Amino acid sequence: MNSPNILPLALGLVIFSFLINSVLIVPFIDLLYRFKMLRRKEGAGKGKVSLFDKLHDKKAGTPTGGGILIIASVVILFLFVFPLVSRLGVYIKSAHDLRNELLIIFFTFISFGILGLFDDLIKIFGKPRQGRMGFWYGLGRWQKFALQFFLAIIIATWLYRGLGIHILHIPFFVDVLDLGVFYIPFAAFIIVFFTNAFNFTDGLDGLSSGLLLIYLFAFIITVGAIDTPLAIFITLWIGALIAFLYFNIWPARIFLGDAGALSFGSMIAVIGLLTGNVAALFVIGGIFVIEAASSLIQIIGWRLFNRPIFPLAPIHHAFLAIGWEEPKIVMRAWLAGIMFAIVGLWLATM
Repeated sequence: MNSPNILPLALGLVIFSFLINSVLIVPFIDLLYRFKMLRRKEGAGKGKVSLFDKLHDKKAGTPTGGGILIIASVVILFLFVFPLVSRLGVYIKSAHDLRNELLIIFFTFISFGILGLFDDLIKIFGKPRQGRMGFWYGLGRWQKFALQFFLAIIIATWLYRGLGIHILHIPFFVDVLDLGVFYIPFAAFIIVFFTNAFNFTDGLDGLSSGLLLIYLFAFIITVGAIDTPLAIFITLWIGALIAFLYFNIWPARIFLGDAGALSFGSMIAVIGLLTGNVAALFVIGGIFVIEAASSLIQIIGWRLFNRPIFPLAPIHHAFLAIGWEEPKIVMRAWLAGIMFAIVGLWLATM
C-alpha cells in the first residue's frame, strides 16, 4: 500500500480505536469510583473561599484519571496493530530511524503520564499544604518543573543524538536554522512549555481534549504520507480521545487528570519536534500558547504590581469569572483552535 492509500488505513484505525475505547470507558469510570480517584473539593472549608474554588468546587466528586485509560489503550493497540500493518501491504515509511523514533514516542507518552499519575495520587490522597494564595494540592511547582525538565532533557538528547535532529524550519524568516548541540536545551524548553501549557488549558469540561483533537487532525494531514508509525500512533490517539470526549464535555463525567495532561502536553511538543514544524506547532497549538501566556502575565502582575491582571488565570478562568457560561467558552475556544489549525497548516506548506 503506497502513501496515497494510507487514508483508508488511518480512518479505519480511528474507528477501531474509538470502538475499543467506547466499550472500555464506562467500566473504567466505575473503576475510578471504586478506587476513589475523585476530584477533591479544593476550598479551605473555613474562612474566605477563593473565586476559583467558588467556580470549580461543584466539580468535586467527579472521577479523574481518564488519561490513564487513553495512554494504556493507545500503547496496547499500537503494539497490536503496528506489526500487522506491513502484512496488509502498507509500506512503512519513517522520516527517522524507526526504532529510536518509536522509543522516543512511547517514552514521552508513558514517562510524563507516570509523573502526572504520581501528582494525581498526591492531590487526591495526600494532605493539602498552605500556600501563598490558599491550599496547595499535589507536587510542589518546582518539584514538578524539575522532574519535567529532567525527562525533557532525556528526550531532547535522544532527538539530537538518536535521530540526528538539530535543524529548524521557520517560514518567512529562516529556511533552515542549524542549532547544533543547542538543539537539546531548545527542544527541552519546547517540551516543558507545552506540557504546562496543555495542563493550564485542562481547566474546563472538554476544553483541552477538544483542542487536542483539532491539533492532532491538523498534524495527521502533514505527517500521514511521510511517517507511517507516527501517523498510526496519532490515529489511535484520535479514536481514543473521541470516545473520552463524549464523557468529558459539560457536564463532565470524567476528567483527564495530570496523568493525561502532562503526557498529552509533552507528546504534542514531541510531534512538532519530530516533524520539524516547530513554527506550525506554536500556531496550530495557539490556544495552548495563549493559555500559558495568560498565566505568565498573571504571575508578572502579582510579582511586579502585587495585584492580578486578570480576574483569574489562565484566560478561560477569566471568562468564567466575568460570567461567560462554561460550554460557551469551550465552543468558542474550539472555533478559535480550528482557525489556528488552518493557519498553521498553511504555514507548514510554505
